[in-house]
Amino acid sequence: MIAASANKISRSPDRLISLLLLPVALIALGPMLRLLGEGFGIGSELTLVHATEVLGRPSTLTALQHSLITAGAGTLLSIIIASAFAFMVALTDIRAKAALVFCLMIPMMIPPQITALAWMQATGPSSVLLKTLGIAPPLGSPQPLHSAWGISLLLGIQHASIIFLILRAGLRMIPGDLVEAARISGARSWRVWAQIVLPLSLPSLAAGAAMTFVTALGNFGIPAMLGIPARYSTLPTLIYQRLVGMGQSVLAEVAVLALLIGVVAIAGVLAGRLFLRRRAYGLVGLASQPLVLSLGRKRPLVEIILWSFIFLTLVVPLLALVSTSLIPAYGVPLTPDTATLKAWVEVLFNQPVTRRAYANSLLLATSAAVILMAVSVPLAWLMNRRPTRLTRAIDALVDLPYALPGVVLAISCILAFMRLPFGITLYGTLTIILLAYLSRFLVVMLRPVQAAIGQLDPAMEEAAASSGARLGRRLFDIVLPLSAPAAAAGAILVFLTAVNELTVSALLWTGGTETLGVVIFNLEDSGDTVMASALATSIVAVVIALMAIVQLSASRLPKGTVPWQG
Repeated sequence: MIAASANKISRSPDRLISLLLLPVALIALGPMLRLLGEGFGIGSELTLVHATEVLGRPSTLTALQHSLITAGAGTLLSIIIASAFAFMVALTDIRAKAALVFCLMIPMMIPPQITALAWMQATGPSSVLLKTLGIAPPLGSPQPLHSAWGISLLLGIQHASIIFLILRAGLRMIPGDLVEAARISGARSWRVWAQIVLPLSLPSLAAGAAMTFVTALGNFGIPAMLGIPARYSTLPTLIYQRLVGMGQSVLAEVAVLALLIGVVAIAGVLAGRLFLRRRAYGLVGLASQPLVLSLGRKRPLVEIILWSFIFLTLVVPLLALVSTSLIPAYGVPLTPDTATLKAWVEVLFNQPVTRRAYANSLLLATSAAVILMAVSVPLAWLMNRRPTRLTRAIDALVDLPYALPGVVLAISCILAFMRLPFGITLYGTLTIILLAYLSRFLVVMLRPVQAAIGQLDPAMEEAAASSGARLGRRLFDIVLPLSAPAAAAGAILVFLTAVNELTVSALLWTGGTETLGVVIFNLEDSGDTVMASALATSIVAVVIALMAIVQLSASRLPKGTVPWQG
């Protein structure tokens, strides 16, 4: 009887594995395999010759060069910005750190197309803000951001938060004892920084730089808003223009282009990992007292510099965006006589596409967060408690849909879900966008939960199992409550990222399935700049409000729930 009961309990994880791993593998990895087959002609009449022909075109080589230039320059700028903020926030005694970090996180949570739109309203001859201040360039002057350096600048600002979060975590692990020993030996501040702090922070910096490069490489919103008007194409915008212009007839071609982005992205990740292997440091006995450096009389000057940067890169573009949303027509100066809420009323209450986009984005973001939370807890438990070849393989490959640029995933989903058995197609429905979100953001939810479950003592589950508790009850009563803070942190990140997503949905939407990012891009592309600014301002307000609610609730939440708090 006891043996039969033990066998029954042991079979429960096997059934759970079959129920969870198969759909996870199909949703997360199936589209990538389909993309590989389409790009190289596997199972079709296409051959490697087709891929070679597409890769050899001048337009492809030009777009690849532009992508490498903008992503590389943007990453370098992100490193400079993030390093300055991370070193000051993590290692010094500057004041108002929480507020500074909160403001630095806002650009990462704001959609890239809104970032580009706000900066375009803050510069150029048609800037309402500059006209109101009387410092606008003469009419006919070029928009300075419609260039490679403009794209690189905004990519660097947009993605600096990624490096900041990773680097700050690494800096907090540096033992203060090392610095104290160096100071006792007579080392000055700059020597301590150069010989101790900087070398120990290089692994974290490299990891953040690799992730930032991949993210910048696949960014669609900024290159589309700034590059397309200047005919400066990157690989994501080239794919978008080919697919929009030619439709499904160029799926094989854009599959090759998507694979090219994937190869470059993977090369960037591998380069980062190679650097990490060569720069690994074994810190023994991490200090209970973290390193804190006193700035002394220089502290007010450092704080002024940091807050001035926040003002110039965040407040000024948002003020320009708000100013543009309050005028009757683009190019009119904002005065008490011209100020109006007409664009707000029109875009929020009279345009059905806006209400539909709000509903679609909130539904997709909420659904993705809830589904991934429900899946990640048992899946992370399986990977930790019942490791098999299959779980290890999925654990190794589940990062792929997130590591690769969003445009690659979008093309993969089109190929995988456009023609299903029995004549079913998901293309043109909200379902295909949801599946793409589930694939892309699974790792964002899974990794925090895995880390939390890995720290749990299995003895509690073993004691419950010996008392007759089945697997479902053990997961619900023990694992779920203890991993809930990590799951909540992942859900917050998934929701805030998905509600403003554009790169994936730009290639998957059709009439009736528009998301907020798509509507803003289409409004600006069609010349409705004032309404685009009004809608963008409303979205920024929603994002900041959600972040503020989470921030104010941080003291009541378990430690680690708020992603940007260390």
